[in-house]
Amino acid sequence: MSSEKIIDPLFGFKQLSGIWDKQINDLLYKLTDNKEFVRTASFGLNTYSFYLERIRKNQELIAALMNIPTKKDIANAAKLSIQTEEKIDILEEQIWNLQDSVSSISKQNLEMFEEVENIVMQLKNEYQKMAQELAENQKIKDHLQELRKEIDLLKSIKLDLGIIEKDREKVKKESGKNQEKDLVPTGTNITK
Repeated sequence: MSSEKIIDPLFGFKQLSGIWDKQINDLLYKLTDNKEFVRTASFGLNTYSFYLERIRKNQELIAALMNIPTKKDIANAAKLSIQTEEKIDILEEQIWNLQDSVSSISKQNLEMFEEVENIVMQLKNEYQKMAQELAENQKIKDHLQELRKEIDLLKSIKLDLGIIEKDREKVKKESGKNQEKDLVPTGTNITK
């Protein structure tokens, strides 16, 4: 097996293509080195580009009359389609961001409302306590006013008792004087 040669089927093709490539390159080099060929090729390319431009303009004119889109119209439509897709992608991202922010804001609002509800409940409880304390204070105030009235009544009774006591002492003094008068005159009569 080692004495057999491995045959590459593409080896001959590679050699042939290398020879043709070399011959064509030599031909092109010789032609481009020729000034007449360069002038003729330049004239031919200018003429070709002129007629190609006229054909393109005529195609666009005929397509516009027949309401058929041209390559340029299709390219513009494709370009607009790509731009629209990019803008839609940007808008989708913005909508997703907006949804995320709205959900976070709604969570924050819910937390804030719960805090407000707790504060309102605390204020309600404090208001009820204050209302009870105010009612108790009003009862105490009414009771104190009654006590003041009673104290004023007791003071007036005390004054009246003081006046009565004075009157009684006066009456006792007068009755004591009258008894003395009664006693003294009788006793004076005896001594006389």
